Order: sequence, then structure tokens, then C-alpha cells
Amino acid sequence: MAITYHTDRKPTPEEVIFLYEEASLPRPTHDEERIRQMYQNSDLVITAWDGELLVGVARSITDWVWSCYLADLAVRTAYQKMGIGKRLIQMTKEQVGEQSMVLLLSVPAAMEYYPKVGFARQESSFIINRDR
Repeated sequence: MAITYHTDRKPTPEEVIFLYEEASLPRPTHDEERIRQMYQNSDLVITAWDGELLVGVARSITDWVWSCYLADLAVRTAYQKMGIGKRLIQMTKEQVGEQSMVLLLSVPAAMEYYPKVGFARQESSFIINRDR
């Protein structure tokens, strides 16, 4: 299987919902319109495909010169541990360039993954949670 990566191929909301649910990424998959808006309003979307099957995605919001928030990183379960997530992160960093940091909020299940792929744990973040 040859995985191809794209910065110019945004997946459909249906493809994203299927990927998020399959990868157990907690996102509003019950709300297709919200998923559509999440992708429409993102600055950088990098996708991984096995033929026509979406197998991974990195979705970011960035100013391109200071910070990049990696909002979503998801890889289908059957495709995990193949380097796809790591490659999506590397491509995100390449796209935003050396002036920009890449930061994220991790789901609990991925807390051990991110240090393995180059992220440093931070203890200086704060959050105002969404209402819904």
C-alpha cells in the first residue's frame, strides 16, 4: 500500500466523520455542518490517503510566522504505527516553517505518543472550555 499525502485535498465532512469515529477522536461527529465549518475555517489541512480512502489527517490553525495550533491529528486504527501520524506532523512543521511553533492539546489516550514524535510536554497552558 502506497500512502499519499496532500495539502490541497480537503476531505468531505462524511470522510472526516468516518475517520474520527473509527480513530476514536472525540469530535462533534454527530454534527456534519460543524465538521464542515471546522475544515472550511482551518488554515492548513494535510491528508493521508490509501487510494481513495482517507486514512489520516492533520488539521491546523496558524498565522504562519509565530504559532500553529494542530487542532486534530487522526489516523485510522488499522493504519496506526506505520509512521503516518509522524509524517503528518512533520509535514505540518514543514508547511508552517521554522519561525512557527506547533502546539496542541492532547486527548488522554495520546499523552504518551506526542513526546515520542518530538513534542515537549508543557505545564503552562490554560483553557476556557466550550459550552457545547
